[in-house]
Amino acid sequence: MDVVRSDCAGFCYGVKRALDIVLSVSDGAKSVQTLGALIHNPTVVSQLEARGVSVAKCVEDVAGDVVVIRSHGVTPDIADELARTGAEVVDATCPHVLRAQKAAHKLSSEGMRVLIVGEEGHPEVDGLLAWAKRGGSDAFVVGCGEDVPADLKGPVGIVVQTTQITRCLEEVCDALDERGVSYELCNTICSATSERQDAASSLATSVDAMVVVGGKNSSNTMRLFEICQKAAPVAFHVESAAELQCSWFSGMERVGVTAGASTPDDQIEQVVECLLAW
Repeated sequence: MDVVRSDCAGFCYGVKRALDIVLSVSDGAKSVQTLGALIHNPTVVSQLEARGVSVAKCVEDVAGDVVVIRSHGVTPDIADELARTGAEVVDATCPHVLRAQKAAHKLSSEGMRVLIVGEEGHPEVDGLLAWAKRGGSDAFVVGCGEDVPADLKGPVGIVVQTTQITRCLEEVCDALDERGVSYELCNTICSATSERQDAASSLATSVDAMVVVGGKNSSNTMRLFEICQKAAPVAFHVESAAELQCSWFSGMERVGVTAGASTPDDQIEQVVECLLAW
């Protein structure tokens, strides 16, 4: 069986940067915590715990010398609360997320109602929503064009979850255009996200099956899986090579492999090696 790895797969800049920061600060004598799981990858989180890096589920749980803000970022209120804990706060927010937060705040401060295209309840989206509201205007989240309120009036400012699918943004813009709603768009989808999605979609059309590697709780990995489901004859989502079953690939000649932005290279290679062994 021919196994083809996507040209763009695995750790993005923001996730690798956050992990490098945590590894660096945990290399000393200080106790280190992350506010929430650093990335949506259970294996990596377990490896960090083995190094003594624990997870604080909320600000009230912060008890270490150092607390790290993960790549998803936090709301301004949580940032203020962390500053009052007495712990050293290390900000590992992805620069692309910071850009989206600033855009949300700017649009809101200019008097626009802010529409955030993303997954409601996701930590990054919660942060964007809060930063927009701190700008003084109303803000709300939509996942697709169907979520745009029929009675929405402009002007509207749009920001996008950095890992969102471009198609969802296009649907929202089309819905606003159809209603004649004026808007200013800040397309804050990360280029690394678009590159991974485009590469996965292209590969999926040339294989018998796609395997998507990454956390089941990872938003960007789930979106990759959705893309592969539509483009490939069949797609499978696994967190590790241990979940693969030989029977899934019976009679197949060519299988593609891609991975979410929170998936380390060794996990991808383990999946590739397992498939090659069959």
